[in-house]
Amino acid sequence: MGFTRDELLGYRDRTVADLVGDDCRLLFVGINPGLWTAATGAHFARPGNRFYPALARAGIVDHVIDASTGMSDADRKALLERGVGITNVVARATATAAELTAQELRDGGVRLRERVRAIGPRVVAVAGITAYRSAFGRRDAVTGRQDETWDGAQLWVVPNPSGLNAHETVDSLATAYREAAVAAGVV
Repeated sequence: MGFTRDELLGYRDRTVADLVGDDCRLLFVGINPGLWTAATGAHFARPGNRFYPALARAGIVDHVIDASTGMSDADRKALLERGVGITNVVARATATAAELTAQELRDGGVRLRERVRAIGPRVVAVAGITAYRSAFGRRDAVTGRQDETWDGAQLWVVPNPSGLNAHETVDSLATAYREAAVAAGVV
């Protein structure tokens, strides 16, 4: 499945449902859905996004999930059975996260905290240090486990898997994701 630029632009401002099961122990949090994600309804779906290869390398899942045409029922089930969930700080889809305003990130942070309270994961892993700093006013935050907890959940900031985050590799992403997954009891 491929999309033209105009087709993708038609998905601007759409939302994508959270992928969260009853036993969510590790909640990954993206910044916001990209247009490809909105078009397919699958988180981190853009071809070349390193999220699923990093999950496989980290041992969180047993194979590389290909969400580029949507999430298969089997792959959705595999994530949920492992206790992995996915949501976003901001719900609306954009071509780039740079289109989000600081206020949208702060408002999204408030909604995310409410969502975490309702889900009750052991670990929340926010994928993107810049978005985390903006959404939660933590200007000096660094990646890794944070000092604070959210309603009993450990808070981690992990690298964003987007290809735009070029200094990260699948291996470095996998290392960060595995640390959070170990803390959550997922691996």
